[in-house]
Amino acid sequence: MTTETRDLFSKFDPLIAEREALLATGVRDPFAIVMDEVKSPTQAVIKGKDTILLGTYNYMGMTFDPDVVAAGKKALDDFGAGTTGSRVLNGTYQGHRQVEEALKDFYGTSGAMVFSTGYQANLGMISTLAGRGDYVVLDADSHASIYDGCFLGDAEIVRFRHNSVEDLDKRLGRLPADALKLVVLEGVYSMLGDVAPLPDMVAAIRKHPNCMILVDEAHGMGFFGPNGRGVYEEQGVEKDVDFVVGTFSKSVGTVGGFCVSNHPKFEVLRLVCRPYVFTASLPPSVVATAATSIRKLMHAGEKRAHLWKNSQRLHKGLTDLGFKLGTETPQSAIIAVILTDQAQAVAMWQALLELGLYVNMARPPATPAGTFLLRCSLCAEHSDDQVEQIIAMFEAAGKATGAIG
Repeated sequence: MTTETRDLFSKFDPLIAEREALLATGVRDPFAIVMDEVKSPTQAVIKGKDTILLGTYNYMGMTFDPDVVAAGKKALDDFGAGTTGSRVLNGTYQGHRQVEEALKDFYGTSGAMVFSTGYQANLGMISTLAGRGDYVVLDADSHASIYDGCFLGDAEIVRFRHNSVEDLDKRLGRLPADALKLVVLEGVYSMLGDVAPLPDMVAAIRKHPNCMILVDEAHGMGFFGPNGRGVYEEQGVEKDVDFVVGTFSKSVGTVGGFCVSNHPKFEVLRLVCRPYVFTASLPPSVVATAATSIRKLMHAGEKRAHLWKNSQRLHKGLTDLGFKLGTETPQSAIIAVILTDQAQAVAMWQALLELGLYVNMARPPATPAGTFLLRCSLCAEHSDDQVEQIIAMFEAAGKATGAIG
């Protein structure tokens, strides 16, 4: 009798087999696409072909802004390539303070902390605020970084049904009144592009004692609200939110994460937040680009208006073609095209790529159970002509793959 050889990689065998079977059909590997050249926020070259970018989260098109690029080049010359240290040891440079000042001005808060990624911002804030014996109450569709923050802090996790105010209220009511609770919400949910009903949620939370509220505005910053602060500003609950977490890798156009707050004890977190204390800080060129971008986003009303126009046009165009979308109306810069299964999703993704359009393909566990989709993230730099081209490409790919009639 032969004993099967197993090691710590054996648990991945089903996934390896699934991927190999997929590639055997002749499809390109969706997770191995290389952009040979990036010409602008909306156009790249992939395998020698000019390709419209519709899957980058570059919502405000800041990656090629001349002022942003110039700030990064100057910081590279003045301060070098990297910090080689954490913020609390030798990794805080002038630029780190400047980007935190830019964040405080942008959000109108007294405190701001910058992390090396948006993932670490959630990981650090949630695990530090809520520990053993505390509760984190979160939407069942929360981002992986939110869940991982709960695990790192060892808090009790309480999930409520996605965007359900009633279920949130009910689950908070079941918790001990004297227990400390952190309720984590997201302004925009990244898979379907739907927006949280924050005023109703805040009202439900404030009925219960010992609750603090953290809102992740990774996909809302730059786009929502009169000042571009996010959905929580757009919906008028700024004074009711204790912490706002965000990222530089979406609208800001670079990499990094942050948290802003008006809490009087906020600064102590720099001493106790492990993903902040034990991670090398962002390079000087990155924080310089971020600070410049954030300050320009404070005056980006025309860009926000054009992005809304793009979202509305694409949503209507795809709906008219017969595609099933993640939301009945355009709610954000994310438009999700729901497909029947993985085979159809892969076929559509490849057909679009061959036509010169790059989108994200998403599947479980990143998406809700059983959901396969193509995720489109629009940019303020997409021209009217590009949006029309995108709709035409979806029509051609949809008919070729049978996704639409």
